[in-house]
Formats: sequence, C-alpha cells, structure tokens
Amino acid sequence: MNGGKAGSVVAEVSMESLLIELQRLKRLDRTGWVLRGLAPGAESVAAHSYGVAFTAMLLADEVRARGAEVDVERVLRVALLHDLAEARTGDMPRTMALYYGAEARRAAERAAFDDMMRSLGARRSADYGALHEDYEARESLEARLVKAADILDLLAQALVFERAGAGELAEFWEGARERDFGLEGVAKEVVAEMLGALVAAREALK
Repeated sequence: MNGGKAGSVVAEVSMESLLIELQRLKRLDRTGWVLRGLAPGAESVAAHSYGVAFTAMLLADEVRARGAEVDVERVLRVALLHDLAEARTGDMPRTMALYYGAEARRAAERAAFDDMMRSLGARRSADYGALHEDYEARESLEARLVKAADILDLLAQALVFERAGAGELAEFWEGARERDFGLEGVAKEVVAEMLGALVAAREALK
C-alpha cells in the first residue's frame, strides 16, 4: 500500500513541474505577428495551440462523418503536443530556417521536448515522443490533419487581424488554396473546403 502511494506522489510532482512550465506558452508571443508590426500580446503560442486543437477536432469529426476512419483522440493529442517545446525554445520565426536550417530547428525542438517529458518517466515520455515525431514526419493521417489545422488557424487569425485593419499579411495567403498536406480522399476534400472558405472570406474584404 505504501509503495503505491509513494509512486502516486512521485507521478503528481512530475506532472506538476511540467504543468508549471507549460504556463510559459500563455505569455509567449507568436513571433510572426510581432515581426509584422502587430502589438505584443496579439496572440500567444498557447492561444494558437488551442485554435489548432479545436480546428483539428472539427476536421477529424467531419472526415469521420463522411465515412473515413480517423483516430480523433490521436488527433487531439498530437495537436496539444505539437508546439509544447516552444516553452523552452521560444517561437522561432520561419526566417530562422534561412540561417540555421530546418533540420537544426527540428533537432532543437525535439531535444527540448524530450527534456521536458523526461520527468514523466520513460514509458510516457516515449509515448508522447512518438506523437511529436509523427507530427514532424507527417506519417499518419492524424498528423497531417493537425498540420492542416495549424495552417487553417493561422489563416483564420490573419483574417481576423486584417478585418481589424492590420496590413502586410498577404504573404500568409500566398498559395493557400494549393497547399498540399499529403491528404487524400475525404480528408483532402474537407481541408480544401475550409481553406476555400477562408480565402473567400478574405477576398470579400477587398
């Protein structure tokens, strides 16, 4: 009995340290907006992550409603984990890849992610690590849906900013309708419809 109780206490303390570190994402600005002149605090990484998770849920549920198989729980887990490492690395802008390379960025984020997960124990750390790797490699339908959700949330936020008068965000919309997420069939149709709806809403601003 005492051994089980002690194990529970250790697990609780480990989860607590990760939960505290997670709070940084609530105060961490999305760098891309700041670099384009929006005021600090326009959007946090945590806010974006919530938007991605919600969008991914909508996509997965619609794909499933149209008859395709998709693991919605996996979709949500991948979405919730996909930007977690930024609590340590910060939100690195896309331009950084020009100087450090995409692989260096991925390696840094994976190293940070693994370090953060270490307090949860080997088994859970490995489980979460596999989900993180799936997102980076886009190996599963679920990971590809999350990547699509990542872009859809980005475009939805850009649209909201533009409706409020923000300028110089056109680059985010370049080739939006043609974005290829490696999806097929029903999943490709659902994502294309959402992309088209956002692009149409933006065109209505002109």
